[in-house]
Amino acid sequence: MTNNLDLARLAAGFAALHNPAAPLALANAWDVAGARLVEAAGAPAVATTSAGVAWSLGSPDGDALARDRALDLVARVAAAVSVPVTADIEGGFGADPAAVAETVTGVLAAGAVGINIEDGSRTPAEHSERLAAARSAADTAGVPLYINARVDTYLRGLGDPAARLDETLARAAAYLRAGATGIFVPGVTDPATVAELARGIDAPLNILVGPGAPSVAELGSLGVARVSLGSWVAEAAYAVVRRATEELLSGGTYASLADSLPYGELNSLLHG
Repeated sequence: MTNNLDLARLAAGFAALHNPAAPLALANAWDVAGARLVEAAGAPAVATTSAGVAWSLGSPDGDALARDRALDLVARVAAAVSVPVTADIEGGFGADPAAVAETVTGVLAAGAVGINIEDGSRTPAEHSERLAAARSAADTAGVPLYINARVDTYLRGLGDPAARLDETLARAAAYLRAGATGIFVPGVTDPATVAELARGIDAPLNILVGPGAPSVAELGSLGVARVSLGSWVAEAAYAVVRRATEELLSGGTYASLADSLPYGELNSLLHG
């Protein structure tokens, strides 16, 4: 089991990866095989996707998955790779700040050194209390946990669009005061807005990317320190399941599987 001194070293190394000159690019995984593939491809860190994790365990995304099941998956992933792991813990898997602190203690025990935690429909004041509890739990453990505070103003279309940038910046500042390490703003890839966010946030900025978004290098030039694929990889994988099944049932053919990874390659990832 990884001790807290080792976790502290991993956490410091993970934090150092956040650099606009070479943004940390995360292809989010939801199981051990996916995490091993991400590591084998050369990624310096592995991030989980809450959606992919929840779907694979039979739950919808959005604070429906039980904490113990989520943490069990995080522990399996962290044990399977040698690079730092950051876990998406949705809203914190708890009704109040004390429960969020318990979740963070569990995250560290599972071997992860970072978290994503979203504000969602909570008020900024409420979310700040939850972030402070998360930071306190990490400090008690002696681990500089990377707390990536997600601001959902753009993703959820909250408030007046004309005031959304200012509201996002205000929330980011409050979350940083509460103990966040970085700020995650999904739902926006417009270069002008991204540049304003990077200029206005005094911490590493994380942007959610997918088809149609600017490249990693372009986002880095705008000041972005981290980009994430989020649930996109899981969505693409499940799309293959549906396409292959529909093709099999409707036409009796199998072309959808032509680009599959070889059995032996996947199997060898899980030896040892």
